[in-house]
Amino acid sequence: MSQLLISKNRALFISVLLVSHVFVSAATNAAPKVFVLDAARLENAKRRIAAHDKEVQPALDKLVADANKALSVTTYSVISKKITPPSGDKHDYMSQAPYFWPDPGKPNGLPYIRRDGERNPEIEKIGDHDAMDRMRTVVETLALAYYFAADEKYATKATQLLRVFFLNPDTRMNPNLDYAQGIPGINTGRGIGLIETRGLTSVVDSVGLLSGSKAWTNNDQRGMEDWFGKFLQWMLESKNGKDESVSKNNHGTYYDVQVASFALFTGKRELAKQVLVAARTKRIALQVEPDGRQPLELARTKGWSYSIMNLEGLMQLARLSDNVGVDLWNYTTPDGRSIRKALEFLTPYAFNEKWPYQQLGTWPPQQLYPLIRRAADRFNDPALQQAVTKMGARNVSDRTELLN
Repeated sequence: MSQLLISKNRALFISVLLVSHVFVSAATNAAPKVFVLDAARLENAKRRIAAHDKEVQPALDKLVADANKALSVTTYSVISKKITPPSGDKHDYMSQAPYFWPDPGKPNGLPYIRRDGERNPEIEKIGDHDAMDRMRTVVETLALAYYFAADEKYATKATQLLRVFFLNPDTRMNPNLDYAQGIPGINTGRGIGLIETRGLTSVVDSVGLLSGSKAWTNNDQRGMEDWFGKFLQWMLESKNGKDESVSKNNHGTYYDVQVASFALFTGKRELAKQVLVAARTKRIALQVEPDGRQPLELARTKGWSYSIMNLEGLMQLARLSDNVGVDLWNYTTPDGRSIRKALEFLTPYAFNEKWPYQQLGTWPPQQLYPLIRRAADRFNDPALQQAVTKMGARNVSDRTELLN
């Protein structure tokens, strides 16, 4: 009897081990918690890498090479700036409006005057915008490399950068943009400054890619959710945030992108859904004409660049809508306004048709290529597939080969 009991216990023990292994494997292979990036596509790319698919190897090699370079970068922080915000607290983010210049008709140049599309080099003196952009770009590279290559050194470096910028009391940024894009002689900050944090949606996705690493702790996760929860609250309740929310052009689009992304990250799914449902009329119907033109972007001195920028934002809203069961990709107003129509309007100009609107500086038609490729896959449209073919050979080492 005792030997039979031992055998039964051994069998039970083995069963428990097997079940535990299944749960561990499931957790390890769980879809990453990302919102602008497509988790299903990431998982597919990871499977292809594991199967030694030669088609994705060049993109992985380039990503890993970029991540190896990123291992040696310094940390980034808003407290490094030499100029102190009006609050007296260097933890407050600060920047200057890029298209405003000294008035040559005034002895002290104040108040500054607007020259749309012409960037004033004075903005580089503050440095917070540059620090934020560098941080989120490097963190994204490291997080993707960790996800695809499963090397802890990339997660460790990404975690270090995120802690310095968002979490460590001595170096972190306060969760507000009270002093973003100030105009000398006019104000110390304005709602338009929120366009500068649109890249933080990639930080949210990077955090999702780091989940499961040894470096990224529960305290780190809670700290980031707390930071973005407070920043989201600031966006919804502050004067600057409310000003940006009613903006009708690309600023309004990217306000919604941020609110939806940060709401999903902090567990406020219903808020995200409300914003994305409203985007049908508040963004697509308002910004896109029946023929696909985006008049508010075409009115700018860089009509091509801003039209693409806003379309990218609309596509990000559509991607975010996938997370809450809302379809913005195929939404069309009764008179034909849609994301696809906006793309169709721009596509001929990416293939040598003369651009009839303003575009200061260079006019790179290639800016539209990633959006054409994304839409061709999403809509399964023969005309868009043909446009992809016309674009020529793909850059097989580009990381988008792993993401799209």
